[in-house]
Amino acid sequence: MRVQSSAPRAGKCETRAGHRATLEMMELHDGEWARKGATLSDKTARSEYGLTQDEIFAAIDAGKLQYRPAAMHGNPWLRLLRREVEELATSLHGERYLQGQQARTELARINGELKRLRAQLAALEERRSLLLSELGE
Repeated sequence: MRVQSSAPRAGKCETRAGHRATLEMMELHDGEWARKGATLSDKTARSEYGLTQDEIFAAIDAGKLQYRPAAMHGNPWLRLLRREVEELATSLHGERYLQGQQARTELARINGELKRLRAQLAALEERRSLLLSELGE
């Protein structure tokens, strides 16, 4: 049996409302960083939005971009908020430039998907013809 202490613990919310408020504040702070698709790497920001590494570092120094350092297999990279990267690209290069970059990125993704689907279709057609020839014997 657990005994409840009547003295409040340091740094803890003792009421449900206080606990909920603390969780909401934490979610507001970390929610965007945890949401799928809301962050991207500095390399992706360079390729998708046409930004240079110098522009990214200057924006970080100016406080326009938040970042979180990350590393994968010992290789460091910066996690950036997509919303802030889009705002930076728009302010540096204009809305038309940003729309053009996004269209090029989506077109490249669609072309890759079509290539993958064509290869899958060819493999299925080959398997189908093999099965039909086996049935015809």
